[in-house]
Amino acid sequence: MKITVCIGSSCHLKGSRQVVESLQFLISENDLKDKIDLSGTFCMNNCQNGVCVTVDGKMYSLTPETTKSFFETEVLTKLK
Repeated sequence: MKITVCIGSSCHLKGSRQVVESLQFLISENDLKDKIDLSGTFCMNNCQNGVCVTVDGKMYSLTPETTKSFFETEVLTKLK
């Protein structure tokens, strides 16, 4: 599974660093380092919608506060 987080200036201001750190922690906590490729990229051209994240190409908008529930519903359920 490939997860990409926008780290461009707009998403950075909306908390992309915290989103990346949360995802790194959740991936490690669930022992999924061998199943998830987490990377960053610059602008995904969806700046108005918060921190842009793609999972295998599908776009999502996150905040630092929604990252854990996103991980549980969109990542864990697809890997189990």
